[in-house]
Amino acid sequence: MHHFIYKDNELYCESVAIADIAKAVGTPFYLYSSATLAHHFNTFDKSFAELSHLTCFAVKSCSNLAILRLFSTLGGGADIVSGGELYRSLKAGIDPRRIVYSGVGKTEEELRYGLVSGILMFNVESEQELEKLQQVAQEQDLVAPVSFRVNPDVDPKTHAYISTGLAKNKFGIPIEQAEKVYLRAKEMSHIKILGVSCHIGSQLTEISPFTETLHKVKQFVSRLETHGISIEYLDLGGGLGVRYQDEKPPHPQEYARALKEEMEGLRCTLILEPGRVIVSNAGILVSQVLYTKRTGSKNFIIVDAAMNDLARPSLYDAHHDILPVIRQSGQAVNEDLEIADVVGPICESGDFLAKDRELPILGQGDLMAVMSSGAYGFTMSSNYNSRPRAAEVLVKDDQFYVIRERENYETLIRDENIPDFLE
Repeated sequence: MHHFIYKDNELYCESVAIADIAKAVGTPFYLYSSATLAHHFNTFDKSFAELSHLTCFAVKSCSNLAILRLFSTLGGGADIVSGGELYRSLKAGIDPRRIVYSGVGKTEEELRYGLVSGILMFNVESEQELEKLQQVAQEQDLVAPVSFRVNPDVDPKTHAYISTGLAKNKFGIPIEQAEKVYLRAKEMSHIKILGVSCHIGSQLTEISPFTETLHKVKQFVSRLETHGISIEYLDLGGGLGVRYQDEKPPHPQEYARALKEEMEGLRCTLILEPGRVIVSNAGILVSQVLYTKRTGSKNFIIVDAAMNDLARPSLYDAHHDILPVIRQSGQAVNEDLEIADVVGPICESGDFLAKDRELPILGQGDLMAVMSSGAYGFTMSSNYNSRPRAAEVLVKDDQFYVIRERENYETLIRDENIPDFLE
């Protein structure tokens, strides 16, 4: 369910005309629906109501403070992968006892920050990280709560770049090696074992990789218990997919039913780390047509958004539906269409939002909406080609709020300095 709908051939977000927002804030901009965000979070969270669980939103997917605050008000926690994401989560008001710190390369400073902040636990990914955390905790005279991310070697059947649970991936400790790491941690003076963690990938559209993973982890937990190691939390990560084009991902309720069945006999609190499934279809990227170019063999629609604003098409060859913000009446029945590439201003042939896409005929000044852009949209954006990053806007009913100002040329160079010898 989302709240981007046409009313009299004009695209709205909830009760606000998107064209009106474009007039007020300019383009390009990211636009989020608070009603969709809340609906998706509640639908996911309530699917697990029969299980002891904690829903920790994957901050990497969409990290704006306002959106994190919204999830916090709904009882959500945070799955973080950097000190910056910890800072954002705390600033947004998320209870540190609902924050889980994942990530394969935590620095000593980041470990210390998480420790003194009182987070729920660290998902440790290597023996050397464990040793470093023991050192930091000892220096702070604190006990570090840990889970270990085990790599179950399960094929998630997703894009290679977002697969994380195979033996060849950099994440976690191979499950056959993890037992001895737990035994080492059990003897450490400033380490407290709380859980087992795993995450096999992103944009999964089948249930079976999740249940296969849980089955392996469940057996592993049983082996740990024979060594007197009690597991309070089982962190299954995130990864549940969404529809971008013709995918048919399972509904969260179907996902929850499958996990509940496999959880039988486990006395753990389940930690879930949804990201994409919550925010993807709750956000869009709005862009304006700068020029059109028709060469005879190819049609190009040149827009003011680019690969620096939305990297997914260039990075993963990902599909995002593209809709006109103002639709001619005939376009609703597939009249007046053309095959075109939607491209941006960046000096790279890889700068595209869509290729060979059947689209309504658009002209200079027309607005378009790149759908399903709420996840890994703004968070993956950059200043490549010295382009200021886009604004972010949140709609609530019939009002809109700028939740991140558009960058300008001054912000681009704000942190740069010319040394004295060049003066």
